[in-house]
Amino acid sequence: MTLLSSRPRGPVEPGLLSRALEVAGRLANDATEVITATAGRGARPGVKDSPFDWVTDTDRTLERHTRRVLTAEFPGIPVVGEEFGADHGAEDAEYRWVVDPVDGTANYVAGVPWCAYSLALVDAAGPVVGVVADPYRGQIYAAARGRGARANGVRVALTDRTSCAGAIVCTELTRTGPWPGLGHFIERAAAAHAGVRVLGSAALAIAQVALGHAAAAVLHSYHEWDVAGSVALAIETGAVVLDRHGEDSALPVDGLLVAAPGVADEVLTWWQDTAHR
Repeated sequence: MTLLSSRPRGPVEPGLLSRALEVAGRLANDATEVITATAGRGARPGVKDSPFDWVTDTDRTLERHTRRVLTAEFPGIPVVGEEFGADHGAEDAEYRWVVDPVDGTANYVAGVPWCAYSLALVDAAGPVVGVVADPYRGQIYAAARGRGARANGVRVALTDRTSCAGAIVCTELTRTGPWPGLGHFIERAAAAHAGVRVLGSAALAIAQVALGHAAAAVLHSYHEWDVAGSVALAIETGAVVLDRHGEDSALPVDGLLVAAPGVADEVLTWWQDTAHR
């Protein structure tokens, strides 16, 4: 389930924002402890659609824990998760929680230090609250609508760019491999003296833009649970969020570009140009 909405982001009851931030932060801390304690140590992956689309005991355990806590704390708000699907009524609810217990599970299984826990509260206009745990760096990234974004409690603000030269642009493979035109996209980036990185976690790819480490992130396709938490971060730091047609939408149906405002048009041109290859 992916949201397409051009409606303005409306205000949210302050008490709900505060409670949602507090509970999501607590769950992110729980996930950090579990992931760092178990990564690469005897996880038992089950294969889904491809050999690298892993499901582990940790994914299931963390999602069950998340659902138990959210159901107790917010009994009227349904939960949508990667492992156990959507609660009844989630598609039509005013708010829904969206969780990916381990984004970058293949990295987690291998012990590669690049995966995340992602949790977001979403309404019809996009993420309301987003929390992403970056366990290997000991960081919790959190954002709430109109309240900005923080990394371990320290305010984060986007530093804009005027050029992609010397910058990193993140992307991710699809479930079946490279997305159509990825090779040409990399060539366009290289011609602009930018480097493209495929690191294995959509949530962390977008977070790198919010944190100022990357100029942009392009996802040819995605699931809402992969990115909702980190899109909240990006929006609150001032990043541009567009679909492949350049339309402004928090969680667009047709691909996702998150970028520093000064380079969004440049990267969008590279991406759009792949459609003609």
